[in-house]
Amino acid sequence: MRINHCSGFSLVELLAALAISALIFAALNGVINQTLKTHEFTREQTDLTRQARFAMERMVRAIGSSPRLLLPLFNNPSTGHDESVRDVLAVTLDHETDLDGNGTPDADNDGDGRFDEDLPADATNDSRGGVALIDDDNDGTPDSEWSSKEDDDEDTVFWPIIADEDPIDGQDNDGDGAIDEDPPADMNNDGCPGDCGFDDDGDGTTDEGHPEDDDEDGSNNEDWYDPVVFYLNNGALIERTPVPWDEDGSSSITGADYIESTIAENVTVFQVKRIPQGPSRSLLLELTLELTGASGETVKLHSSVRVAGFR
Repeated sequence: MRINHCSGFSLVELLAALAISALIFAALNGVINQTLKTHEFTREQTDLTRQARFAMERMVRAIGSSPRLLLPLFNNPSTGHDESVRDVLAVTLDHETDLDGNGTPDADNDGDGRFDEDLPADATNDSRGGVALIDDDNDGTPDSEWSSKEDDDEDTVFWPIIADEDPIDGQDNDGDGAIDEDPPADMNNDGCPGDCGFDDDGDGTTDEGHPEDDDEDGSNNEDWYDPVVFYLNNGALIERTPVPWDEDGSSSITGADYIESTIAENVTVFQVKRIPQGPSRSLLLELTLELTGASGETVKLHSSVRVAGFR
């Protein structure tokens, strides 16, 4: 009679199998974790790149279609701080934007078909020195208490207030390195409505009205600069857009009516450098934007763009 003997795994074999399985699972776990980390890194890198490109495109488009650069200013030789390399950008609104869809460009505040032709002494009409809530001259103080709303370049340090000292005539009247940046309500400061001796509005009458009526249309100071502003706020890059409706609830439409939106987060570097190109060439700006993710990954973009209608 044949007897079959069935043999199983020994204890040593079972322990060895368990040890090998543990090693395999540990290796697989490491591979999975590394794959997940790589995926998260790639996802964050992609998100940072998307944000950086979107923000840079917004700024380049605003500069390239703007008639005038407001900030950064040129360096003032009488101060010890740099005004031409800044973490803020402000340009005037392009002549195509029509947010309320009424057929009149938003930058044409008085709807007469012309733009920025009848500035008030507060050139942005926001009741603040320079651009509202922005440190225009880089002295560390936005809307300085010593500054008045007519001080468009915020160059007043102590009393007396310096304002309206640089009329629009293509010259640096106040010797601060910038040109036409702080005009009075009589924009060219010639004491006449519009240009002395000229029929500005083509109605057959020369120099009629008040000296502050720069376009001789019978109204004063009704067409101001509309700033599009980009600035940092706790690591977020903010875009401010002027709007042609009563956003602030003041019962009137002024330069204080605007909306703001975040166009990039986790911003660690935002730099705007003003590069003078000579009197016959448009102004060049160099932009640098860097975003840093939670894992330390960074995306850095550079761009050079000319202001479309710089004067």
